[in-house]
Amino acid sequence: MPEGKTQTHAPEHDALPLPDYDHLPLGSLQHRVRTLDEAGLRDVLAYEEAHGHRLPVLQVLRGRLQELSEGAEPSGGSPLAPAPEHAPPADAGSQVSPDTSGPAMNPPSHGTPENPAQPRPTG
Repeated sequence: MPEGKTQTHAPEHDALPLPDYDHLPLGSLQHRVRTLDEAGLRDVLAYEEAHGHRLPVLQVLRGRLQELSEGAEPSGGSPLAPAPEHAPPADAGSQVSPDTSGPAMNPPSHGTPENPAQPRPTG
């Protein structure tokens, strides 16, 4: 097998151990892959080699694979944990009502002749 290649069969996206893999920024990916064992990491690496082939991502994945081969253990975190880079879902509707809204305001009368504070042409 050529250097840098892990396996010839890439798993399907739905079979990846990181369900939101395609949407993770590189910084989050570095932390998320620390939760994977060697088999899970090899699956993600094969998927990336077959689909994205992004060099910075491959470097992160190969570096972590090297750490695991040298005896590192997966962290105790969960790859399914909430990601801070994703906004929480929106609430179901606005909390504004006539009771909680501010006072009624009249729009400014810019340029109307009835407003004495506006300068008028003299000529």
